Amino acid sequence: MTRAIRVMIADDSTVTRRILGEAISRETDMMLVGAATNGEEAIALFRSHKPDVALLDVEMPVINGIEALRSIRATGSQAPIVMFSTLTVRGAEATLDALSAGATDYVAKPTGVGHVDKAIEFLKTEVIPKLRLWGNRFKSQRESAPKVQKDAVAIRPAGAAVVAEPRRTAVVSTRKRSGQANILAIGSSTGGPNALADVMSRLPSDLSIPVVIAQHMPPIFTQLLAERLDRCSKLKVREGFDGAVLKPGEVWVAPGDFHMTVARQGTSVVLKTNQAPPENSCRPSVDVLFRSVAEVYGGNSLAVVLTGMGKDGAAGCVQLSQLGATILAQDEQSSVVWGMPRAVYEAGVADALVPLNEMHTTIMTRLRSSVAVASA
Repeated sequence: MTRAIRVMIADDSTVTRRILGEAISRETDMMLVGAATNGEEAIALFRSHKPDVALLDVEMPVINGIEALRSIRATGSQAPIVMFSTLTVRGAEATLDALSAGATDYVAKPTGVGHVDKAIEFLKTEVIPKLRLWGNRFKSQRESAPKVQKDAVAIRPAGAAVVAEPRRTAVVSTRKRSGQANILAIGSSTGGPNALADVMSRLPSDLSIPVVIAQHMPPIFTQLLAERLDRCSKLKVREGFDGAVLKPGEVWVAPGDFHMTVARQGTSVVLKTNQAPPENSCRPSVDVLFRSVAEVYGGNSLAVVLTGMGKDGAAGCVQLSQLGATILAQDEQSSVVWGMPRAVYEAGVADALVPLNEMHTTIMTRLRSSVAVASA
């Protein structure tokens, strides 16, 4: 019989702990091994029970969730830690801090879920699946050889640093691209905030094309992500809004709960936002953004798919590639989750698999080569 996923939770709310505990106990493949009321207890329980996955509330007394996370990571533990935060500016800021400190993932607590039945339904649809996903993967790593199975999505251990030593970029495609890249489109999900910060902080201030980004995140989070990227980047980074005009050297992040697209308007290209149904269970969706980029810019595009779970972006990359666009995908070793980049690779449209620490260099090399080809 397969061992159950060992889950630990930490939340200062008695009601939340009770509901979480009941929800976990109803799952036949899970068992609750500890429930802490504050960050100090969470650290002690984590060390003693060694769970397969932990859910930490961001705001707790004595020691908050972020400090508890840092203490746990300081022990060398690579077990997945999912942060649980309120959908507020303060909660979003703290969650982004936690992701930077080594959190594996996060779940935003819903607002207005006052009834117990609604709370349980939220846990079933949002929290339990993430605990199962990360818990199963870590449990499998514990029980089997470290080699990733062929049919599994590769995961970089939570909290592990991205390998920094220079490595040769793996060339996947030898297709010759023609035309100048006039836009940089980026898609990312799990692990994306840190990956985006790495890339954006290294791009030059004189970037000659606009940048559009679709990162899977809820409202408020995307606004704060844009602000953080703006602070670490030499480029101007903002959350996208309907009618914004794309200009060279400016970066636009798709707003949470909205799809973001690009469209021609006279002699300009502008952003459009909508709340059409989610695609790949995502809104914003990378595929939606990439399709619009294909329609407006065609082969004069450079698309980058960073770390993320699932396959959002793969279909859009296929369409872009067919038009002659260049496609770069983050490599397996430097990805927190090699799901989205892998889907692009398996679709056969990745021009290169690139380590995160080399992505900015590869982007600029491709941009310079596209200018040279266009002017030849």
